[in-house]
Amino acid sequence: MADKKPEQILSQYLDFFFQSIGENPQREGLKETSRRLIESNAFLYSGYAKNPNDILDSLFSEGACDEMVIVKHIEFYSMCEHHFLPFFGEISIGYIPDKKVVGLSNISELVEVFARRLQIQENLTTQIADTIMQVLKPKGTMVVCEALHLCMAMRGVEKQKARVITSAVRGLFKKDSRTRMEFMQLIK
Repeated sequence: MADKKPEQILSQYLDFFFQSIGENPQREGLKETSRRLIESNAFLYSGYAKNPNDILDSLFSEGACDEMVIVKHIEFYSMCEHHFLPFFGEISIGYIPDKKVVGLSNISELVEVFARRLQIQENLTTQIADTIMQVLKPKGTMVVCEALHLCMAMRGVEKQKARVITSAVRGLFKKDSRTRMEFMQLIK
């Protein structure tokens, strides 16, 4: 297998897969599926090609404040590492700057870097919070993620309306319940 290209290996796998479910891999609609899947995967898993720490490189002293900065309802799509099925939803992120603030679009881009990897929601939420704490060194951060998991909706328990909510709480948000409550109120 070492001398075969990834495209050839994927094409052989898909032929086997199609046959195992009773499909004809040479059917017109399936002939180009391996090429389309390779192109799709390049996009869906593009987060591996980026260093999350580099995303938060636009730091500014001007504008640094002692108040909460929130970017809410950042939509995302990710792939469950357990079932290779999508999960998607929204993430809201708040932080209290210490000496620097970051460009607002960088926060959304940070979500994309982690979401574009094989992932579970719990890790997605904590990775975002930990990276913000590590790079920005704010007084605190809080991340809330709400998602629909197709591995729960279309298979297994088949609960189409079930949503999973995870949070990661760091610094002042963890120490001060009033700060947490303010954040939760503001992201409603």
